[in-house]
Amino acid sequence: MKGTFRPFAVVLVVGAGLAIAGCGGGGEEVTVEEAAAKREENRNELLAGVVERPGPPDFQPGVVGGTWVGAIKNDPKTFNILTARDGDTGTTIAGLSDFLADYDPYTKRWLPNLCDFEIIPDEAGDSMRVVFTLRDDLYWTLPGMADRREGVKVTSDDVIFWYDEIEGDPELQQPGYAGQFIEMPDGSEARVTIERIDDRRFAFVYPRIVANPLLSSNMDFGPRYIYQPAKEESGVEGVLNLFSVDTDVTQIPSIGEYHIVEYSPGVRVVLNRNPHYWKTDDAGTSLPYIEEVVLRIVPDRNTEYLLFKDGTKDSYSVRPEDLEELVSAENPDYTVYNGGETFGTNWIVLNQNPDNMDPIVNSWFVQTKFRQAMSALMNRERIAQQVYRGLASPARYFFPAINPMFNPDIELAFTFDRARAVGLLSEIGIERDDEGVMRDSDGNAIEFDIIMGAESNIGIDIANVFADELAEVGITMNVRPVDFQKLVESITSTYDWEVMLFGGWAQPWPSSGSNIWQSEGNFHLWNPLQEEPATEWEARLDYLYNEGRFTLNRDERLAIYDEFQEIVLTELPVLFVVHPLSFAAVRDKWENVYYDMLRRLDSSYLFLRP
Repeated sequence: MKGTFRPFAVVLVVGAGLAIAGCGGGGEEVTVEEAAAKREENRNELLAGVVERPGPPDFQPGVVGGTWVGAIKNDPKTFNILTARDGDTGTTIAGLSDFLADYDPYTKRWLPNLCDFEIIPDEAGDSMRVVFTLRDDLYWTLPGMADRREGVKVTSDDVIFWYDEIEGDPELQQPGYAGQFIEMPDGSEARVTIERIDDRRFAFVYPRIVANPLLSSNMDFGPRYIYQPAKEESGVEGVLNLFSVDTDVTQIPSIGEYHIVEYSPGVRVVLNRNPHYWKTDDAGTSLPYIEEVVLRIVPDRNTEYLLFKDGTKDSYSVRPEDLEELVSAENPDYTVYNGGETFGTNWIVLNQNPDNMDPIVNSWFVQTKFRQAMSALMNRERIAQQVYRGLASPARYFFPAINPMFNPDIELAFTFDRARAVGLLSEIGIERDDEGVMRDSDGNAIEFDIIMGAESNIGIDIANVFADELAEVGITMNVRPVDFQKLVESITSTYDWEVMLFGGWAQPWPSSGSNIWQSEGNFHLWNPLQEEPATEWEARLDYLYNEGRFTLNRDERLAIYDEFQEIVLTELPVLFVVHPLSFAAVRDKWENVYYDMLRRLDSSYLFLRP
């Protein structure tokens, strides 16, 4: 789902709780049942100290003013929407743009945002048009402009250029590229085109009727008046090199909630409220209310925690080891909110791409039973207890419950079971030798590396638990934390990794994630950018993905997506780990605090308590 991003939204994939100390030194022995009961007791005690305030929110009218102090872990890598790959960069620049439409997850309805829209199906011709009409008060503005009309007016040409020349240029490898194409009844592929109507109106023209056209046509975009000349003069490199970290940030235009006004490397990023942002509250006050956002660059999570405790920061993404101290503090000036279980989960992916990796390792990974065995050796319950202190649950489904095609009867069959895993490996010629080392039929020891972001302590902990379980059956997995930029390069260009762990997103729509689940997608992690599907099951996923997009009958769609889910949970191109509970601590001086996993913390409406 493409939704509304916030420049300092609290995005948490964190669980917390108390660990149970092991027995020893002559202490009384505790049974497994007693330990489990104690963990549950501790869990309940902690949850009693947090507040649940989910949406749908009932925002009260606020007043403009105040400074919000947040934090990012690393300096932004760019200020260019095209090259922003990491979360810290995304947080920094999210407030500069906006989407054509918005989606209300509570009412499950699409809403106008930058545009009004009209869906016009042609059943006789089996085609469809989605006509968007831009607001008439949209301008690309710079900090300090007294009147929005000092900026550059946003027109339909901005959107058309972006769709055709940016997202539609395969050399730029943008996530939306694959979603521009639809498989036709004869097996050919046709593009969703965009048509200019006038300065404010444009239409996406679908060659077939699709079930959810707003999902794939909704988009954000950059200023054509800057990107088009850069591309005409220097091609792809010209647009990719725009808005580097050396740019004067006061010259970066915005149609979003904020302008960037300061970047001090290694210290902070400062954003000021965009007084020309189009959205207002019910009383007519322009949003957002917060006048200034300071994002301090704090690479160390312990330092960030101390900054929150001493009152410097306004919110904190609560780690497992911090929750007990936060909820037990006397007379705190903050509240800890429980947002519920995250829809997303960490993913573990085995590289099936033959490029730039050991062919022996690749020969294991391409076998379905090997991947099934890996899933059966992942002790998700142990990860939930040990890494997340009991406040997480094993990931058992492909779609999250919010997905309209979610089927609770289709769940992961390859859960933790060492004996079953060993049996699956034996079926493909992988057996233990006399020393207990797993070897393939050619005598090669089963050994490989797993990489993850070096800044992700939780990711490293998950990998270590998984490696420990693999070692129990004679498999060696080496845990290799790497710099985030190296991780991105490995995924998108070099493909020189073996196993990877990263924070995955939920799939709230059955047809979202076109660049992941379609074999031609640039983020089809295990084997991207395929000219033809490498396997029969990937070809079937391609077919089902496209069939689901233009099947309107609900029962028929359910059948399509049931099969889609079953294939993913059988072939296991990705191994889902756990769904942790998510917690945010927010200063009590702020009003309009609502927090859940559907909308997270909507910063647009936060305002200082009078």
